[in-house]
Amino acid sequence: MNRFLLGGLAVFVMMGIGLFWLQGRAEVEAGAPPPSASASIGPAPLPSADVGDMVGPELPQATELSREQRRFFRYDRDRDKRISRNEMLSTRADAFRKLDKDGNNLLTFEEWAVAKVDKFAEADVDHDQYLTPAEFRRTAPPPKPKAKCSC
Repeated sequence: MNRFLLGGLAVFVMMGIGLFWLQGRAEVEAGAPPPSASASIGPAPLPSADVGDMVGPELPQATELSREQRRFFRYDRDRDKRISRNEMLSTRADAFRKLDKDGNNLLTFEEWAVAKVDKFAEADVDHDQYLTPAEFRRTAPPPKPKAKCSC
């Protein structure tokens, strides 16, 4: 019995809300300005694209970097020409997948960090906690063998 009373009450509340909404909308539309006469004639003409003597900014110049220099600067985030330990450890998520030794798609942070710390320590020959470009070159992956022609 209570459900029927609550349902009926809900219907009346919804009808009241709808009635007030429609009345408010009608008042807004009644107060709107009438459409202008020029709108019925057709669309307005397009503006002119004449830029006159204006000149845009100069195009950026591309720098000639070697493959190894581009790889170095991907890690060197602050561009101080040396890679800190934190910069070396901030690699992409693909590195996590490469380090998954058991293939269970789970890699703990400790497993990943140990591998990266070992790689950094191995490359840091002078043990100053920074990699120079020459030291960083030691972390490069081995080159892929070129495919033989299968003609």
